[in-house]
Amino acid sequence: MKTFASDNNAPVHPLIMKALSDVNLGDTISYGDDVYTERSVKKFKEILGENINVFFVYNGTAANVLSMSSFLNSFNAIICSDVSHINNDECGAPEKLTGCKLISIPSENGKISIDSMKKYLHSFGFEHHSQPKIVSITQSTEFGTVYQPSEIKDIADFCHKNNMLLHVDGARIANAVVTLNCDIKDITTNAGVDILSFGGTKNGMMFGEAVVFFNKDFGANFKYIRKQGMQLASKMRYISAQFEALLTDNLWLKNAEISNDMAIYLANRLKEFPSIKITKPIEANAVFAIVPGNIIPKIQEKYFFYEWDEEISEVRFMTSFCTTKTEVDEFVKVVKDLAF
Repeated sequence: MKTFASDNNAPVHPLIMKALSDVNLGDTISYGDDVYTERSVKKFKEILGENINVFFVYNGTAANVLSMSSFLNSFNAIICSDVSHINNDECGAPEKLTGCKLISIPSENGKISIDSMKKYLHSFGFEHHSQPKIVSITQSTEFGTVYQPSEIKDIADFCHKNNMLLHVDGARIANAVVTLNCDIKDITTNAGVDILSFGGTKNGMMFGEAVVFFNKDFGANFKYIRKQGMQLASKMRYISAQFEALLTDNLWLKNAEISNDMAIYLANRLKEFPSIKITKPIEANAVFAIVPGNIIPKIQEKYFFYEWDEEISEVRFMTSFCTTKTEVDEFVKVVKDLAF
């Protein structure tokens, strides 16, 4: 069954699979003290700058939770969007493992603003309230929208002015870079981001995410936090080799470009139907649409996807690096046959 449910459902990119096979020879030093990890970290420094610390973990929840936990006391709070992954889709892991309160605030198409955060500043210094320490944003957002470089810079400046740090959940950051047609440093290093969870799994890898600290002092204790968090891979080369391949010859951007283009193509095809309404801007690889409720289960019999908001029959379609126009056309034909 072809799915439009998530880019997690996509297979591993052939070049990533080849990289896994290529390093599957003989012995090498474990726990990241190997040449493959060294080369992969070097790749990250080529795109993000030299003054960073990079650590590999297995999955996105670990990348988000462990990276932020290194800066938090249990009396602190994390400000995030009401639709953010850390708020809705990590089974309470941020609160359980950091001991901190999540302050989820209203967002517009997945994005939070400085104005929406200001009212929480009164908590500073008041012992009865959790103390905000980190602001976490998602790029691209859970609604497939993107923050402009200037927006991230403004949020980072706001954080630093108020003794807070900025974390970016970059599970789909490659999609944002492609949409913005910018250097990744424009929305990370140069924008004042402190912590980045750099996604690999949703962009062609089998498993693996990277935690990036944009100040070498920030990552001083993270190796211990990663170990305590059960995310230190003994056979690290199998994560590192994937990232090295992903960051070679801009494969990470090429994959994202395909998935973004296919989302735009899918949205344009769906606009052919008066009964279907696109509800969110198409800025990455997500398409949100209101579809007649009576045909949703019938479509799902042939194509798996998620119903996002049952009350208004809003669904989410996701594309990936391996989505093709032919697959989109075949899907649209099914929709047409059921709708008309």
